[in-house]
Amino acid sequence: MKQPLLSLVNINKFFGDFHVLKDISFDIEQGEFLTLLGPSGCGKTTLLRCIAGLEHVHSGDILLGGGSIKGIAPNKRNVNTVFQNYALFPHLNVYDNIAYGPRVKKSMKEGELKDRVRNVLELVQMRGYESRMPHQLSGGQRQRIAIARALINEPLILLLDEPLGALDLKLRKHMQTELAQLQRKTGTTFVYVTHDQEEALNMSDRIVVMDQGEVQQLGSPREIYNNPANYFVTTFIGDRNIMEVQVLDVGPTSSRVQVGDDVVEVRSSRQHHLVSGEHAILAIHMDKMRVSCSEVPNALRGQVLSVHYAGSQIRIQIQVGEKVITVVEYQQTDCECQEGDSVYIVWEEHGAILLPLEDSRIKGEV
Repeated sequence: MKQPLLSLVNINKFFGDFHVLKDISFDIEQGEFLTLLGPSGCGKTTLLRCIAGLEHVHSGDILLGGGSIKGIAPNKRNVNTVFQNYALFPHLNVYDNIAYGPRVKKSMKEGELKDRVRNVLELVQMRGYESRMPHQLSGGQRQRIAIARALINEPLILLLDEPLGALDLKLRKHMQTELAQLQRKTGTTFVYVTHDQEEALNMSDRIVVMDQGEVQQLGSPREIYNNPANYFVTTFIGDRNIMEVQVLDVGPTSSRVQVGDDVVEVRSSRQHHLVSGEHAILAIHMDKMRVSCSEVPNALRGQVLSVHYAGSQIRIQIQVGEKVITVVEYQQTDCECQEGDSVYIVWEEHGAILLPLEDSRIKGEV
């Protein structure tokens, strides 16, 4: 059986009496792009710093290549970290910033070092900038140099703590693509921290969703987006309409539920235990719904409250019973509805999911 590159085993971390990381366990595979995703304060950056050796763990273990690195100093672990502020040396030019690590470690002769600097600058598309000082670079260029400085050490794992956070939206989206391509080109294992769900979904092979110091779900972007494990993941990943419904009967793959005066059939998952006659949560992706002007099967009836055009996106708000539902459609809609029209709402099979009501009540949100 193939051994994982990194294993986190029952990691617990405290700041005073505050339990920051609660029994965290999962594996990271060689060559994957894994993202730690969650809201501010969920523990994702603390977990990254524990892997880097910048924070100690109170219990549990961290295994790199099968061996414990729990007590090893940060500079002795074969991992490198790229911080949000890049942490470039302001008095050194680009070449000397990148060459700093190997020079301190005395791991390369100057001739080899020169070739390696050239190679990593090629990787991050920054050849010709060797003599520039950090203050002469843009935010995106400084980020590339910070990554090059980490990659020259050939770490087994590159840890990235919200490295795109200081960039404007347009550059941030461009750098998402560049980072993902760079990771695949080098084959280096990336562990990436972000609170931006779109960033995580666009870049990652797998995502670890965290909240309140615990792992809520680990899976591929598709799995997490379409099959959330619980109410938190459902509300944190993607824009969904959330409503309380009554379960009429439960089948092996779908269940019939009552929403106001309508009865619809919804995909259900074996991981969520539902009981006929009880109430549950129906969550539907806004962008996987469609408005029909004519009656269609398995639909909710409602009245249009507003239609808002934002470029190619059309946001339609519809009153369904006591609930206001938002439908997001793109390009040409099949139903040219207007405020006050009676319409029908349908959705893609994987656009909706049923969850136990108790999960949401724990959070106090329903």
